[in-house]
Amino acid sequence: MTQIKCTVTRQKWPINGQFRISRGAKRTAEVIYVEITDGELIGRGEAVPYGRYGETPKSVLQQVKANIYAIEQGMSRLQLLTQMPAGAARNAVDSALWDIDAKRANLPASIIANRGEIRPVLSCFTISLDDPDKMAQSALHAQHYPLLKLKLGGGLDHDVQAMTSIRRALPQHRLVVDANEAWTQGALFPLLDCAFDNQIELVEQPLPVDQDEILRDLNPSVPLCADESFHTIDDIEGIASKYQAINIKTDKTGGLTHALAVFLAARNTNLKIMIGCMVGTSLAMAPAFVLAKDADWVDLDGPLLLAKDREHGIRAHNGVLTPPERDLWG
Repeated sequence: MTQIKCTVTRQKWPINGQFRISRGAKRTAEVIYVEITDGELIGRGEAVPYGRYGETPKSVLQQVKANIYAIEQGMSRLQLLTQMPAGAARNAVDSALWDIDAKRANLPASIIANRGEIRPVLSCFTISLDDPDKMAQSALHAQHYPLLKLKLGGGLDHDVQAMTSIRRALPQHRLVVDANEAWTQGALFPLLDCAFDNQIELVEQPLPVDQDEILRDLNPSVPLCADESFHTIDDIEGIASKYQAINIKTDKTGGLTHALAVFLAARNTNLKIMIGCMVGTSLAMAPAFVLAKDADWVDLDGPLLLAKDREHGIRAHNGVLTPPERDLWG
């Protein structure tokens, strides 16, 4: 019988400069890296613990370690869904299982998933929250990316100025914004009006999760996308009357296996889809490419924000991302 071994480690990857959203800033991406080997082949997975969801690198590491025995007993991806809860720990293990399964079958993971061949996709490039003038300068420096995501949440005046300044600087660019729960109910409608006036095509998570009810049956002037408010398939029914789109991240769904089911359920509910990411290496992004080509928006620029990426990673040209090579994953 083949002896399966699983190892898990914490890794740090420096960010190129600073990544700042409404909840704070960071200069390092700390990830959890999992390897599963049968003695010949190695499956790799990466996940990004997120404090907003009660995760820390230590807690995610411990969660994976607590399940190593089950993994080494040959736990399948479907069994994993009931063995571990959705989140970064399950994502790291699920990704490693997909990788080793693809290598055993000598087929791309996307083919095993019945999603066809992966292909290059146009991705957002993120402009971090900053002084509005500095954000406009950053947007100009990144103008070779035709689709920009603006991190907002600096207050009503700040966000109006940021959207207006960036639109003035880049009149033809596609723009989406992400407030990361930082808008208030009082500022919601003025900011949506400003977004409409500046041809913003999507507003992501404007309000805190516990204030979503105000969005029910709103019919906003700019489509709203649920991120922090949306995690798994169980959330879809409640989301559909408040948002027009969802952001699917494998770190939230607990891996590609559940993300595939979420994607189909969202389409059946007429929700538009963004395929998103945390800030991590190309290994963390790789499973998302299985779904990315069929999404309405793609936001997989995490590795582009790092000072250094893994070998065989994503290549970017004018905003179009070429998926990682199979030498890295899948």
